Amino acid sequence: MSNPRVAELTDYIDKVRQRTLRVAAVIPPDRYDWTYAEGKFTFADLLRHLASIERWMFAENSMRRPSRYPGHGPELADSPEAVLAFMKAMHDESMTLFRSLTDEDLDTKTTTPGGADLRIGKWLRSMIEHEIHHRGQLYLYLGMLGIETPPLYGLTEEEVKRRSR
Repeated sequence: MSNPRVAELTDYIDKVRQRTLRVAAVIPPDRYDWTYAEGKFTFADLLRHLASIERWMFAENSMRRPSRYPGHGPELADSPEAVLAFMKAMHDESMTLFRSLTDEDLDTKTTTPGGADLRIGKWLRSMIEHEIHHRGQLYLYLGMLGIETPPLYGLTEEEVKRRSR
């Protein structure tokens, strides 16, 4: 059975994660536990959060099951290498579940942890927005530390400006 909408959505979800991982790749290993203020997400917290919420909330809900989100603590992965491996494992599991959906499933409803009934397609689009929000935090944190970040789509703003008429 062909599911072009699912294929398009899962391809996009995978590309969003690839862009997030390009930003994660420039986080210095000795800064994974850095944060700008006590009690705020560290780099590692942000990455673990993205990994676990994708798998244990968004993917579970897309299967019409309740959230099993375990949080974002160091017990999930406690070193830069472990954090990146955790992200890969959780994403791979999530993508397997997302790809098992049909185009018709995207139009059926699931119940979110907040009790809202949303179409699964809309729920997965909100997951993408959620990841982009936290990727922005990664960019901001790196900027606060003076660490150069990769351009999002291959060009910096300055390069786009130079190439514009």
